[in-house]
Amino acid sequence: MIGILLITHGSYGEALVQNACHVLNKRPIQLNQLGVSAQDDPLDLLPLAREMLKLVDNGKGALVLTDIFGASPANLAMKLLVPGRIEGIAGVNLPMLLRALNYREKGMDILLTRAVAGGRDGVFNMQDH
Repeated sequence: MIGILLITHGSYGEALVQNACHVLNKRPIQLNQLGVSAQDDPLDLLPLAREMLKLVDNGKGALVLTDIFGASPANLAMKLLVPGRIEGIAGVNLPMLLRALNYREKGMDILLTRAVAGGRDGVFNMQDH
């Protein structure tokens, strides 16, 4: 199973994890989060991020989800990526996380495609539906 690590601003990642647990009615395994606060130096967090990545990766790789591309959490996440093994997606939301949790046994390519689609498809004008 592919592990998932969220690296986000503040407590956003923890809130996503808690809400995913609520929706799924259980705590998914191989899921962790790291919150980056305004006073944190992302380079100081790199060793911790690497350790947290090891906790979720059982040898099948990991997906790093972050909130805003170009911001400190995403810049930290970028330092962890290894193509084909440790992949990353920016723009995480709850639909993306739920989709990722449900497709992480299908392989990295399918996981990436489904997670991005879940995040994108979860955003729509409710008046149109």
